[in-house]
Amino acid sequence: MPNYLSPGIYVEEVSTGTKPIGMVGTSIPAFLGVAPLKNKYVNQAIACNNWGEFCKHFVNEESKSTHLAQAVFSFFNNHGSRCYIVNVGENGSIAGDVKKRSGLFALETIDEVAIVAAPGYSDAISYEALLSHCEKLQDRIAILDAPESVSDTNALKVLKTVSGSDPSETKPATDVKIESAASQGLRPRNSDEGYGAFYFPWFRGLDALQPSSGSIVNIPPSGAIAGIYARTDATRGVHKAPANEQVRGALGLTYNVSREEHGELNRKGVNVIRMFPDGIRVWGARTLAAEASEWRYIPVRRTFNMIKESIQEGTRWTVFEPNDMMTWKSVERDIRAFLMRVWRDGALLGATPEQAFFVKCDAETNPPEVRDAGQLIAEIGIAPVKPAEFIVFRIGQWTSETESATSAGA
Repeated sequence: MPNYLSPGIYVEEVSTGTKPIGMVGTSIPAFLGVAPLKNKYVNQAIACNNWGEFCKHFVNEESKSTHLAQAVFSFFNNHGSRCYIVNVGENGSIAGDVKKRSGLFALETIDEVAIVAAPGYSDAISYEALLSHCEKLQDRIAILDAPESVSDTNALKVLKTVSGSDPSETKPATDVKIESAASQGLRPRNSDEGYGAFYFPWFRGLDALQPSSGSIVNIPPSGAIAGIYARTDATRGVHKAPANEQVRGALGLTYNVSREEHGELNRKGVNVIRMFPDGIRVWGARTLAAEASEWRYIPVRRTFNMIKESIQEGTRWTVFEPNDMMTWKSVERDIRAFLMRVWRDGALLGATPEQAFFVKCDAETNPPEVRDAGQLIAEIGIAPVKPAEFIVFRIGQWTSETESATSAGA
């Protein structure tokens, strides 16, 4: 409180109390793998805003293409605008070391990252590392590549394990048959809350480092898929499924999935890339959650990620504020205003805001024992929109004579 000693007019700036919550970014990925310059910026998270910047950091005239380079080019080619690169080096692991902050651990402090991918990595250890990373941080989703060569799509429906993969590892004789069958699986494990999405097959396109040569190479889909996430976010919003979108730069597929095969793969959470008369399109929008799970759709998981992080960032001002009715009302007002914007953008289902969401922060959610523990609790409920995955038109025969006869009889 200022001291007023001399008579006169005093003008003071005061806070209006309104602290708008902004939407956090949802389309910035981080790619891990081996760069063309294998020993450059190893295990450092390097931001790149275009293909030229990637080449400046990780490519020279003698460089040969890698899965990481192909995926990054595909990302920018599909409307991606910014990404992080972690070059794990020639003999490095994407799982990394927590003490050295290598691999995925190099990304834990970068809140800007909303997507992670390791182009071309399709082993069980890499799948587990990517999914565990996202499940731990709960603000990003993993895009997982299927293996480059798949001869039997049934293997994509069976869990991939490390059992029997190490010849030097000794096993009991009774376990050999079981492990041998399990090791044939190619699917990542489930992520119960939908923090991963699995894509098949790879596509074929020009070598990004030698486009003039006309060389055609197999390209892991994760880079293009991350670009499609960014494209859809920019044009429609994070609530729109990143599917039924063309894969730019794709000239063919390493495996053409039939309609019958697709039905079974879709049930197992395998997002298929298919060839149609008008181009190659992403034809799936499922996470690795169970088929009956409320988290089975990618846009639902990503919408919740965006809302959670936006509220977390936008309400940081409340820490150490008085835990009283004025603060409760401010929190409720700010979150309600934010969710109103989300609803108007079409991300929440409901004809009215009351049908789409609720926010409650009052004495009921903050009784004395909660306040004594230093906690402020707000309860929030939202109704996310879900993609129309199966479009059904019921068509039957009809003739005007039949209709006329029915009317006359009545």
